[in-house]
Amino acid sequence: MDEANVKTGGKLSLLDLPEMVLDFILKCLSPIELSRMSRVCASLRNKCESDHLWEKHINHKWGRVIGDVAYKEWQFHITAAKERNLLNQEITNISGSLGSFTGVWPNLYLGSYLEDCWILNGLRSDNFMMILYFSLQSGRFWFPAQVYKGLMIHNALVNYDSESNNFQARYQSGGWRLLGKNLEWDMVRVPAVDSLPYVFHVSDCLDNLKPGDRIEIQWRGNLQSPYDWWYAIIGHLDSCNENENYCQCHLNDTLIVEFKQYPQGSNMRRIKLSRKNNGEQGDPVGGFYGGIRKLCNPDEIEIWMNIFSRQTQQMAHQFAIGMPPVAAQFPFR
Repeated sequence: MDEANVKTGGKLSLLDLPEMVLDFILKCLSPIELSRMSRVCASLRNKCESDHLWEKHINHKWGRVIGDVAYKEWQFHITAAKERNLLNQEITNISGSLGSFTGVWPNLYLGSYLEDCWILNGLRSDNFMMILYFSLQSGRFWFPAQVYKGLMIHNALVNYDSESNNFQARYQSGGWRLLGKNLEWDMVRVPAVDSLPYVFHVSDCLDNLKPGDRIEIQWRGNLQSPYDWWYAIIGHLDSCNENENYCQCHLNDTLIVEFKQYPQGSNMRRIKLSRKNNGEQGDPVGGFYGGIRKLCNPDEIEIWMNIFSRQTQQMAHQFAIGMPPVAAQFPFR
């Protein structure tokens, strides 16, 4: 025991511990415990608010629903705060809110929304992640994500409700409409592509698609709307006998996309697209089809299969009791 410890009765403080030991202890603390520890003294505050500790907590709780797009949007708010725009002439509303807009009309997209940007006042460079964590936890930060709705995915702004441990979401459709409340965690995901919602996604899988492949395909009702993503399956050509030994559909320039939520005979059931046309296809009557994502991740496929099973059971029940399927479940416009 050294002389300093003898004078203090042999008592050690946290700051007397080796750096690696202290860091290990702090990594074991919960977000609330870390926040409380940061109030002990200035030295512990700097350690407890460091990004590497909070990044672990963000990844653990929010990693499934926030990705690079959300981090970029949060960086936008941080940068604005550091440039002092928030505290000068930029805020004109009494709520102190701030949104990030991209694009030009009619393709103007709200990238994120911070309900109370005053929390960024006096922000230090080393607590980027800590304030992000609590802004997510409190529901103040509406971040970009994708939300499953029926057999489609909407690009939406999402915030967290700590009381229900679920989410609510709004999407852009002639204004920011409520998409849903009490959305469970498995109904929200990180945007699957980097493209903005109104930007065509350039496919890299068209030449390799074959019958049976599961896909997500962009669709919009008109050229002024953002894209949604629809679940579909690659089908066989009408001329194919669907025998694997003789099927040549994967060599044909025509691609059959099947939306099996629609009954046989529906003009919505099967569409034909050109593999060689790597651009938007369609018309004002049936809508416009954009890029295609081939689903290779088993977890993604399992989510769609579960949703598809629930939707088809619901439709079968409606037919059994003499009710027509609710058109709004599969809005094609």
